[in-house]
Amino acid sequence: MTELLNLSTAKLKRIISLKQQIEKLSAKLQTLADGSAVSVGRPAKKKRTMSLAARRKIAAAVRARWAKVKGKAAKAAPKKRTMSAAARAKIAAAARARWAKVRAAKGK
Repeated sequence: MTELLNLSTAKLKRIISLKQQIEKLSAKLQTLADGSAVSVGRPAKKKRTMSLAARRKIAAAVRARWAKVKGKAAKAAPKKRTMSAAARAKIAAAARARWAKVRAAKGK
């Protein structure tokens, strides 16, 4: 124990780096023995995060784009055409006459 207290900082740093190398190598040996693909080398890349302000800007742009699309769709819808009462009566009379002919032809 007293030997550890008498070591210089350079020697302590060297001991720590050797211990880390040993841990890395033992982890690699373990993965080779197990056959698993756990890597010890580089840590995984961090996911990119977006600021709250950027997300709000994007959301506002999407809402504006959809409002624009929906507004055009509503304007593009054709208006319903209405028929006058006289025109409807004319069509109904023509249909009655047609059916009267069909019934008359069947009756013969």
